[in-house]
Amino acid sequence: MTLHDPNMSRPVIRQLDEATANRIAAGEVVERPASAVKELVENALDAGARRVTVEIAEGGIRLIRVTDDGCGMAPADLPLALARHATSKIDGSDLLDIRSFGFRGEALPSLGAVARLAITSRAAGFDAARITVEAGRMGPVVPAALTRGAVVEVRDLFFATPARLKFLRTPRAETMAVVEVMRRLALAEPGVAFTLREVDEGEGRVLLDAAAGDSLAARAARIIGADFAANAIPVDVDRDGLRLTGLAGLPTYSRGAGVEQFLTVNGRPVRDRLLLGALRAAYMDVLPAGRHPAAVLDVACDPSLVDVNVHPAKAEVRFRDPSAARGLLVSGLRAALAEAGPRTATTLASAAAGMARPEAPRVYQMDRAGWTRPQAAVFAGFAEPAAAPVAAEPDPVVDHPLGAAKAQVHGTYIVAQTADGVVIVDQHAAHERLVYERLKRQRAAGTVRTQPLLIPEIVDLGPAAARVLDAGDVLAEAGLVVEGFGPGAVAVREVPAELGQADPARLLRDVADELADLGATTAVAARIDAVLSRMACHGSVRAGRALRADEMNALLREIEATPNASQCNHGRPTFVTLRLADIERLFGRA
Repeated sequence: MTLHDPNMSRPVIRQLDEATANRIAAGEVVERPASAVKELVENALDAGARRVTVEIAEGGIRLIRVTDDGCGMAPADLPLALARHATSKIDGSDLLDIRSFGFRGEALPSLGAVARLAITSRAAGFDAARITVEAGRMGPVVPAALTRGAVVEVRDLFFATPARLKFLRTPRAETMAVVEVMRRLALAEPGVAFTLREVDEGEGRVLLDAAAGDSLAARAARIIGADFAANAIPVDVDRDGLRLTGLAGLPTYSRGAGVEQFLTVNGRPVRDRLLLGALRAAYMDVLPAGRHPAAVLDVACDPSLVDVNVHPAKAEVRFRDPSAARGLLVSGLRAALAEAGPRTATTLASAAAGMARPEAPRVYQMDRAGWTRPQAAVFAGFAEPAAAPVAAEPDPVVDHPLGAAKAQVHGTYIVAQTADGVVIVDQHAAHERLVYERLKRQRAAGTVRTQPLLIPEIVDLGPAAARVLDAGDVLAEAGLVVEGFGPGAVAVREVPAELGQADPARLLRDVADELADLGATTAVAARIDAVLSRMACHGSVRAGRALRADEMNALLREIEATPNASQCNHGRPTFVTLRLADIERLFGRA
């Protein structure tokens, strides 16, 4: 910025003309074609539309056409709809009682200022009419042909502001941004039919198609995919005037980025930092680093409890009580995940089956025409008579979700038979989670049992000793009692009894590493849980340890009864389920 020279003439304050003001406003409201699509579709939803069709060309840069079957506008209303801050959504008396998507009256005049805009509409009891505006210059209202609703066309977006065109990405990238906007709106309104079509060449292609009247689960299956719908649990929590509903993905169904996180507030799609942070916090204890939860969630409340007028694109909101909103998401999601029982993502079973599936289809002898089963099986020259059928003994534990243990392989994995398949359990990962959950329950109840050491263990930690001693209160709450013992050394006096014969020195070094990773700014509760998680590893069944049948079955029953036991402390699955149908396909028996 150039400083004003006092010798120069005084700058004059001028009132900008309306066209310039509209172009400036358009820079905030219409950032890219996807922003225009969002505003126009939200207008259609506010008009009561039950079917919305969006057509785009060149990613929306050359054309955006939104057709709806809403209430429409009368001919006399069309010029007013293009005036700044003219709206039918609110009367201006209460900006904290907003029950519609739009309320500022900025979208249409902003689009008309930077593009070629045409609106054709028909309201019940009126003839259809059309109005155009080009770079802020409005045309007359003329008769048109339309059965009902409205058709809004935006052509040559930003032709009136060429500099803005340079900031747009490729048509393909802009198309993907439009698709993302439509996905979010379709998930927010599962009762409305949405179609997104690309019309660049010929009849174009359909990019999104969602039928009206979908349930949320059915709409999620259409928009996100069948895998998400199959691996999501319903959420419905009501507290402090806020209600959280929707679908939350299982921890074992996680993504490498937050691409499947769809949040709404009173049905309005948002990308709110408070809510996204709460979503991460809810899964913090069950996801590994670098993985992100998947969810479709809505926070509903009285409009007076949330301010939606805090962001130019209305993408963020401000709750009157932010802690209540955050607490609702964190506690509500954790409770829903805990109640889900022993479930892992079906994608794990599919992946496991896929690894063993042959690359090319095979034709087995038994499948060939004319083949009959021989009366005796011949192996290495020896004929054996067919065995008589043996009646299987009923096994009551097979009816449990994780079935009955049948074997332990490689000293690491438990193989169990269920009523309709097989379960393979990682004994160390599963027991680690069980120990962690027991420690958390004891800590919450203030009853962490400790085992005093007959002779304190002296551990040389060097510079890390100070960090450990600073966290002494946190460690004591977790059942690990330490004190200083000279420069760089720490004496371990008590360890959690739940860990059994854990090595105190190794345990303390691991805890010191965990404290270094967490940093001093982490909340106390999170630090305690992280320490408990690290300590649980030392009290769990190690890989390579042989287990008796009763021990394996006891482990299975405890997994079934323990919340969050479907994944270990690091977010990895503790077991994988293979259905009998999957196994039969592997052997060509399907």
